[in-house]
Amino acid sequence: MAQFVEFIGNHLVLSTMWVVTLVVIVLHHRKTSASSVGPQKVVMLINRHDAIVLDVRAKKEFDTGHIVDSINIPLAKLKQRITELKKHKQIPIVVVCKLGQQSGDAAKTLQEEGYEEVYRLSGGLTEWKAQSLPLIQR
Repeated sequence: MAQFVEFIGNHLVLSTMWVVTLVVIVLHHRKTSASSVGPQKVVMLINRHDAIVLDVRAKKEFDTGHIVDSINIPLAKLKQRITELKKHKQIPIVVVCKLGQQSGDAAKTLQEEGYEEVYRLSGGLTEWKAQSLPLIQR
């Protein structure tokens, strides 16, 4: 710990630049990413606000189990098929993927297209299953 404090003292400009860069990255991430919500909040959004669930997994994964009434548009095809969501532009959209990582990219794409209420399921469908919430299987 003493070496860390000594390093900061000896390299004040470098340390300050590192802190400023970290703050800028965090602020940029907060500004451009969708809100992350847990499974219980998703259920509330669906029940109280008629939220639409957008599943961005591949069709094969989607068929193994998905949230009731969710719309499947794979992430790779989202930009081409985004017109399918135009009628849902005024209501909340919850983006779901397997682990909650790809949904951030999809949410950003939706926000760039003018969708205002975009959320992503934290933990993805894995967290949904872990909480024993219902899935539709084909």
